[in-house]
Amino acid sequence: MKNLIVALFCLFAILGCRRTDVRDFTISIPNMTPADHAAITGAIAMYGGVEKSSYKFDDAARTLALKYDSMQVAKKNIEIAIAKAGFTANGVTPESVGAKPKK
Repeated sequence: MKNLIVALFCLFAILGCRRTDVRDFTISIPNMTPADHAAITGAIAMYGGVEKSSYKFDDAARTLALKYDSMQVAKKNIEIAIAKAGFTANGVTPESVGAKPKK
């Protein structure tokens, strides 16, 4: 009986450990133009948890939709990286992170 309890505990411990948690994220970037796509993707390229193949720019709505692994990177890190590149991202302004805004 003791061995069964130990085996079940190990099984639940292994199954309970999440290694990935991929989520969808849409970022409002009000001052974005099509010419800014490379600068924005370059700003978030340092994060391994962002799926680069998932980028979907909507120039009419001025948004970027992407997938990210929340076990590797937080939404706020992505927003701050974009703000450091000079773009407001979901209300995080370049000025709030010590960067100059893009015109």
